[in-house]
Amino acid sequence: MNKTNEKSIHEMLKNTPSMNDSTDVVHTGSEQQTIKHSTTLTLRNVSNHSLSSPTSISLEDESAYIKNGSSKLDTFRNWSITTYKCTKQIMLEKLGKSTRTVDLELEAQIDQLKETQKKYLSILRLSRAFTSHFYNCMQTQSLLSETFADLAQKSPELQEEFLRNAETQRILTKNGELLLNALNFFISSINTLCNKTIEDTLLTIRQYELARVEYDAYRVDLEQQRTSGSEPQQKYSNDEVQKKYEKCKEQYEKLRSDIVVKMQFLEENRIKVMHKQLLLFHNAIAAYFAGNANGLEKTLQQFNISLKSPNSVTSSWLEQ
Repeated sequence: MNKTNEKSIHEMLKNTPSMNDSTDVVHTGSEQQTIKHSTTLTLRNVSNHSLSSPTSISLEDESAYIKNGSSKLDTFRNWSITTYKCTKQIMLEKLGKSTRTVDLELEAQIDQLKETQKKYLSILRLSRAFTSHFYNCMQTQSLLSETFADLAQKSPELQEEFLRNAETQRILTKNGELLLNALNFFISSINTLCNKTIEDTLLTIRQYELARVEYDAYRVDLEQQRTSGSEPQQKYSNDEVQKKYEKCKEQYEKLRSDIVVKMQFLEENRIKVMHKQLLLFHNAIAAYFAGNANGLEKTLQQFNISLKSPNSVTSSWLEQ
């Protein structure tokens, strides 16, 4: 039995391959199947793709990033220089150590416009207060009319007197609604004139004043460089200041021209608007307190004001 086992073992060992062959094959059971593994690496796909593509894309992105960053730095640098020069110019002007460009005629008109806006805003504030008080008065008159009418039904002995007072308060309330519409129209027009029309011109004036400061800052800087002499190392700096000065001068003169035109049109529009609104305010107030209901209605018809509820605000004719 032992001999038989030894013999079968020897036969099995005899059938096994050598060590050199076993490295290249895989054995399953007693059958011999070979699976060969390639020891070469195929590079045909690698050769079809450019190895420099990621590098080139990265370089392009980096170049664009650097260019964008450089542009932002230049913008910030120019803004910083301009801000410094303008701040310095303003401080020197307040200390009386620097000259400023002055247009006496134009500045007088600007000061007058600012004063006019201030006074018109005061009219607007007072008109709103008057309208608010008048509206409350109307509400009281309406409640009085209702109360008198109710008491007339409950007090036969005083029915005639109560009805007379109820009718008076009702008529006052009705005429008050007409006056209230006229007041709202007046307020809306003055508000448009002050906070839109005049404010638009003042916005251009503020831009003009900033341009004037910037222009004077570079003008003074250029004058100082010219008086100090033009050394070779300062030539490039002088050219930069000269170009900036000319650009600021052009912007300053353009805004000055725009202001002259705007103020001319504004003056004509202001006179036209105020003539109409002051006439409306006078006629409506006079007709109401004189008890002239027909005159009050004609005034609203003259200015094309439609009757609306007391809570509504009539739009200005400038906005139509």
